[in-house]
Amino acid sequence: MTAAATPELPAPKAAGSRVPFSMWRAPDGTVRRDLAVSELARVVRAGEGTLWVDVDSSQRSQHALLEKVFGFHPLTIEDTLNPQSRVKYEEHPGYLFVVARGVRFCEDTSDPYDIETLNLYAYLGPCWVVTVHGEGATAVDAVKARAEASPDALARGPARLMHAVLDEAVDEFFPILDRIDEFLDGLEERVFVQFDQAALRDIFSVKRLVLQLRRHLAPQREVLNQLTNRPNELLPASAQLYFRDVYDHVLRINDSIDAYRELLSSTLDSYLSQVSNRLGQSSKALAVVATVTLPFVIVSGMWGMNFDRVPLAHHPHGFWLLLGAQLLIAAVILAALRWRRII
Repeated sequence: MTAAATPELPAPKAAGSRVPFSMWRAPDGTVRRDLAVSELARVVRAGEGTLWVDVDSSQRSQHALLEKVFGFHPLTIEDTLNPQSRVKYEEHPGYLFVVARGVRFCEDTSDPYDIETLNLYAYLGPCWVVTVHGEGATAVDAVKARAEASPDALARGPARLMHAVLDEAVDEFFPILDRIDEFLDGLEERVFVQFDQAALRDIFSVKRLVLQLRRHLAPQREVLNQLTNRPNELLPASAQLYFRDVYDHVLRINDSIDAYRELLSSTLDSYLSQVSNRLGQSSKALAVVATVTLPFVIVSGMWGMNFDRVPLAHHPHGFWLLLGAQLLIAAVILAALRWRRII
């Protein structure tokens, strides 16, 4: 079969298969998928064509191939089993090892701004690339779909395959940024017009989300910087140009995160200032009411004392005289407060 012909690919293998997903483009342009373990070992030894192997780390039989077929360093294999492995870039004899991190919204919680992370591991060799992940690796699934739709994608080489996976992992940040944008669009009206008290909880939730994104993105920026600028025989200059594009995406995401963090901090400060101002206005109104009603309390208290001789106690119009005096004093106090511009 020539390179121009599109081969018939077999149906996807069932979940939990002992054989990992694999695609191999032979030097003559033919493409085969889901090679047996013996065939994988032969292709790796021959170093011909372009091979992509995707290992599900939850399947022990697949994970064992990292040592038995490829002979990777035990420490890197241990990293692929640890979901808390830090994002990093390492050079080993004959291959590169990269740990990247994908993010997505967590659908299992009621918090609309809760995210979960997934580590993606990639080994890059002279003619092969091996990706390792657990369940739910949407970035790898997207690249698989493209490779199956156009098997000639393997002709671009293993470095471009790894670039495609890392590019998809970085692009997963953008839907999260879009949701933050939607939140910020309506935040000003909620805080300054409606004074929605639930906005404070949402501000803290989104601010926590922004800090999480920054924490996950910062080491990834350093990894892509190394992939872009560090010379390596496994990364040709033509492939590094594509990694530079991913690095630019990371820088743009990082700038957006910094802008969101500053905007949320300033909005939070404004909200708390508004709460303080409203509390001050309420305290001021209560103080005015207390000041105006003070004459009524004093006069009523004095003329309500249990003595035999109280002025105007037996006057036929005593009640109305005292009421008028109380109202007059209250009016004078209100006029004084208004003259002093207190109210």
